[in-house]
Amino acid sequence: MARVHALEPCSPPWWARGGHRQTLLGHVLAWPAPPVAGERHRIRLSDGDQLTARHERGTTGVLVSIMHGMTGDADADYVSGIAAALRRAGHSLLAMNHRGCGEGDGLARGIYHSGRKEDVAAVVALGRELEPDAVHVALGVSLSGNALLLSLADPGLTKPNAVLAVNPPLDLNACSDAIASGWNRIYERRFVRRLRRVIRRRWEQGLLEREPDLPRGIGLRGFDDHFTAAQGGFADADDYYRRCSAGPHLGKVEVPTIIVTAADDPFVPVQGLIDAARGTAVKLHVEAHGGHLGYLSSRPRRWLDYAVPLFVEELASTSVVSRS
Repeated sequence: MARVHALEPCSPPWWARGGHRQTLLGHVLAWPAPPVAGERHRIRLSDGDQLTARHERGTTGVLVSIMHGMTGDADADYVSGIAAALRRAGHSLLAMNHRGCGEGDGLARGIYHSGRKEDVAAVVALGRELEPDAVHVALGVSLSGNALLLSLADPGLTKPNAVLAVNPPLDLNACSDAIASGWNRIYERRFVRRLRRVIRRRWEQGLLEREPDLPRGIGLRGFDDHFTAAQGGFADADDYYRRCSAGPHLGKVEVPTIIVTAADDPFVPVQGLIDAARGTAVKLHVEAHGGHLGYLSSRPRRWLDYAVPLFVEELASTSVVSRS
């Protein structure tokens, strides 16, 4: 893939240096951006569950489907920031909610997880239906990035023309170990606390067959052992991680793809992404700084919002050439 424009690196100010500062401050210092607020859609899945998405039509002939990370939704600050940047570039937008998230609250008995490749493919299929002549770029953030890459390796699923995956956890076992160590327990406790609230609400809505029994002080691996595995049809957390990690499948990807990550991401170890065997269609871009979805920079202030439209332009131009 040829670079369309020179890309400025993420150069953090002194007070935002280090992966933990990037990750935490990137969330704390988020400023409001208008979310995707167009036509609302429901997507019925094969098991009867439904996803929701919002569609804004642009003018460039490029549609970008934005897919959020764990415990997020279509209104998450990073989704809105990316959407605002892509809107300024004139692209169409399709922002999804995973099962039970955001506007999809109460519409799914099943749970979302890192292996829901059929769900992200259903969003891509909706995009193709809404704008059949557009170049379709799917943008997966964190958990969704892994699910998207898994979907590309499955010949039976609908594919976009190109994919941009941001901070994807391609080795779920390694990420689970990383988030349970040292200062990373801060993020682990936050994720588990939010996941507990989600499943408590699902129980109250009558969407679970039995009340979950989660031990006090449980970590993310324990949560996946007790809840995700049982609800998702896996034997245990290890089985879930093995079957749903996209890293071993990157060699099968034929769709033009860029994976963006940061060397200082606290809980997605960069070495795993570097070591993953990739085909010629997959390009890895590693920033020295950025943490997990932080990317605070001296200029531009929000490096990710600046960089995503450039990556999308690169991917779209590559896809147009490959289709001609």
